Amino acid sequence: MIKQLGELRSVIVHGERHARLFDEAAAHYLLTNQSKASIVTETYLLQSVMPAIGALELHQVHDGTLARYVAQRLGDGRSHKTVNLALGVVRRILNLAATTWRDDSGRTWLEQAPRITMLPLVGYQREPQPISWADQRALLPILPDHLSRMALFTLNTGVRDDVVCSLRWEWEIQVPEIGVSVFEVPRQHVKGKRRSRVLVCNSVAQSVVDSVRGQHKDFVFVYRRERVKNVDVAPLMQFRRIETMNNTAWQRARREAGLGDLHVHDLRHTVGMRLREAGVPEGTIADVLWHSTPSMTHHYSVAQIVELHAALEKVKGDNGRWNKSLATLRKEQEGRKGHASPPRIPQQRKTA
Repeated sequence: MIKQLGELRSVIVHGERHARLFDEAAAHYLLTNQSKASIVTETYLLQSVMPAIGALELHQVHDGTLARYVAQRLGDGRSHKTVNLALGVVRRILNLAATTWRDDSGRTWLEQAPRITMLPLVGYQREPQPISWADQRALLPILPDHLSRMALFTLNTGVRDDVVCSLRWEWEIQVPEIGVSVFEVPRQHVKGKRRSRVLVCNSVAQSVVDSVRGQHKDFVFVYRRERVKNVDVAPLMQFRRIETMNNTAWQRARREAGLGDLHVHDLRHTVGMRLREAGVPEGTIADVLWHSTPSMTHHYSVAQIVELHAALEKVKGDNGRWNKSLATLRKEQEGRKGHASPPRIPQQRKTA
């Protein structure tokens, strides 16, 4: 009690800042940013770093106290980019604490934010790994039904994981001219948050959407645990939103399919590769994948939607094209070398 009174006197009389722990700042950040499209990912990233710095006061969080966390994550096989994503959230919280968040006396939570050093990416980035049609046929049946639908939808639209997980029925707009739907995704759910984007369904993606219509009043892609006994009785669990496709079921399925560390984002790379192989112009590919370009317009016309739909129709099924990236060719070549038999050495005939 005496210590607490002394700390309170220091804050009131001497103008000292109230000591705040990083876990308090992290909780405040998550509570005030619940509408962010990436908040689920950021929560996961913060969970990984909290054991290292959660109990530290804000001014104690810096490169030195983060060094052990960085070394541990790298030792666990995490990429430089993944570690940087977590460090970026920490840096964001510290910057807000030093510039925006204030106590009742008007003082910022932190006097000055430290410079958080990021790991280098050049030479450490993982190459994209688009999948072939054979890979797709191996993967989708192994995935649980809800993940298989989401993966098939991604392979026919090219959208990001967080958009698929956040997709809402209220965003759907019917386009009678082409007999499918589009989804007008608010800018809060678009990377960069500059403006809303239109997600165009091809016929395969539309069939996926129609197959889950009515399961949930808000979200398109949902999950519930189904009964294995008494299957004629409705499950007790209600359908709920899927937070991320990259869960243990995804990781188990990719391993069983022999696809190594296949990322959900690789499905998006697959769409880009298939569109190029189909001869779709780069500008149209950029519009499908929501890449920013100087010629990008801010309003979609029916003609543009028809153009994007026609492009995506070209990648809805195996059309006999190569569907292989340079990384895939390299992987196949290394596999052939690993299984190749050593050359036979001719035996010298013995002479009398």
